[in-house]
Amino acid sequence: MIIDVWADVVCPWCFIGKRRLEKALQNFEHRDQVTIRHRAFQLQPDIKETVLTKKYLAEKYQASLEQVDQMQANVCAVADGEGLCYNLDETLSGNTFDAHRLLLWAATVDKQDELLEVLFSNYFEKSLPVFSHADLVSAAVGVGIDADKADDLLTSTLYTDEVIADRNLASQLGATGVPFFVFDMKYGISGAQPLEAFAQTLESAWAEEVATPR
Repeated sequence: MIIDVWADVVCPWCFIGKRRLEKALQNFEHRDQVTIRHRAFQLQPDIKETVLTKKYLAEKYQASLEQVDQMQANVCAVADGEGLCYNLDETLSGNTFDAHRLLLWAATVDKQDELLEVLFSNYFEKSLPVFSHADLVSAAVGVGIDADKADDLLTSTLYTDEVIADRNLASQLGATGVPFFVFDMKYGISGAQPLEAFAQTLESAWAEEVATPR
């Protein structure tokens, strides 16, 4: 079974959704036959500079900074329930196109999930930026990826088409936001749904998988 997960590294619900899927898989009898595949999705594809997230959200939602603080506090409380320690006070917003290119390439060296985990943790738990080549190379090195190989990828245009293709496929499947989970291209979960939703969808997708003639 293949689970495609559309996510952005600056989406707080995506890290939460990742944890809930992982917890569901811990109790799934056929975990060793499941492959999770990251798909690129930019929440802010047109952003050109790096700005304080609080300011960005206040302008986007026409909200006060106090309202943004409350929104972020609510997300932090949910994250805490999943064992995550969010620190959103000083996070920045910026363009994640290169982060997605690096993540898609990381799958070729079997480091995609590890790199995604580090990028999420760096951004949400350590308030570190994940936008510049230096930010991304540092994260890559942290999971055992050669710095020169990561830098070569980032200074090229490789995986540009793949990032765009992922975005277009998400649109074709009806996704308007992330996280978005698709099980064997048949069953979808939109958003960081409760653990039970992941467990039930895993069982349904697996039942269809084994019932389909080869």
